[in-house]
Amino acid sequence: MKQKGGTIFSNEKIIIMDLLQIISITIFLIVLIGIMSNKFDSTVLALTGAVLMVVFRVIPLDKVTYYISFNTISVLIGMMLIVSIFKKTGFFEYIAILTTKICKGNIFKILLFLGIITALLSGILDNVTTVLLMGPVTFLITKILKVNPLPFVFNEIFASNIGGTGTLIGDPPNIMIGSSAHLSFNSFLIHLFPITFFILIVTILTIYFVYKKELQIKEIHKEKLQNLNPKESIKNKKLLIQGFIVIIFVLLGFIVSNKINLNIGTIAILGACVLLLISKEPIENVIMDVEWSSILFFIGLFVLVGGIEQTGVINLISNLLITYGKSNPILLLLITLFGAAIISSFLNNIPFVAALIPLIISLGNKGIDIIPLWWAISLGACLGGNGSLIGASANIVLSEISEREGYPISFKDYFKLGFPLMILSIIICSIYLLILYY
Repeated sequence: MKQKGGTIFSNEKIIIMDLLQIISITIFLIVLIGIMSNKFDSTVLALTGAVLMVVFRVIPLDKVTYYISFNTISVLIGMMLIVSIFKKTGFFEYIAILTTKICKGNIFKILLFLGIITALLSGILDNVTTVLLMGPVTFLITKILKVNPLPFVFNEIFASNIGGTGTLIGDPPNIMIGSSAHLSFNSFLIHLFPITFFILIVTILTIYFVYKKELQIKEIHKEKLQNLNPKESIKNKKLLIQGFIVIIFVLLGFIVSNKINLNIGTIAILGACVLLLISKEPIENVIMDVEWSSILFFIGLFVLVGGIEQTGVINLISNLLITYGKSNPILLLLITLFGAAIISSFLNNIPFVAALIPLIISLGNKGIDIIPLWWAISLGACLGGNGSLIGASANIVLSEISEREGYPISFKDYFKLGFPLMILSIIICSIYLLILYY
């Protein structure tokens, strides 16, 4: 009788787990479709979905905070506060005017310059910090040239995700992979930096040719540009020096965060507090510049993805990818690469990569060469972020900034450019890895 009861309990447990998986996927898909439709506010949808995850017991209430990345939230708030104060110095205007004058108003040169700088910064900093620093410059440049800023916004989003792929410290999945596979900083530079740089150039060229007609500059604006003096844009030299000192220390803190045993969120908040203290800027004015809608959207999204993770859906997907490809090394490589990219376009790549790592290690224990698979996971998970508007933190942050500037980006409009470009980049990666290892 007890054995029978135990069996029933076991079966019930399986049924409940399967049901929770279905519920979590359903809630996530409904929210995703709602965002794609562009008929509802994305932040409200994400928060509603998060609450439903708790209502339907997908995530226990006491575990909700476990899935919210307070490190990411802290980085967002801290850097937004710093950028808000730094804006008042006129430094972003200075860089914008200087850039356009150096490039002589040539749109392709400006796209190339901004793309490369963004990618290089993303290789050493987190993507969110990079776009928060580069975003104001980008919009100021487009205002000077009187051109549509959206191609520049897309350029910056793609460049930040591509740049973060090329180094060990550029994206969290790379840090996880490097630690688990014992791959050095130089290994990432040698194997990933060349291909990511090539993808960056292809991406910038594609954006330029897609939007070429919209990026024509009138001669009158070029003439006005030559009369602008970058130095005249600096409004507060004292605040500029204070801001520079704080930003340099914050960025250095980011780079050595592991060695000093502090997460980057804490460093960002500390930097913001120090700058607020020494600048004596009224907190009520500065805090208005924080993209609170983005913050709430991230919280909702973290809980939504947490529901998928809590029910084991991410583990299930990663197991399926490995199971169907392990009999053929080339097929396994391609399934891992494309699977990681497509899934990372819609889900947080960190739990997905965390689920894949032990599976890859187990394949290595069976004598399979897993080095190509590590690069496949890295390229797929990081570049996959370009596939949709919710694929990476940088995408969400910059789209919110763009909306505030009067240029909203719909999920559909982003997807029409982002997803094909992401697939193109993954095809390039697959050719690269096949040539390199097979």
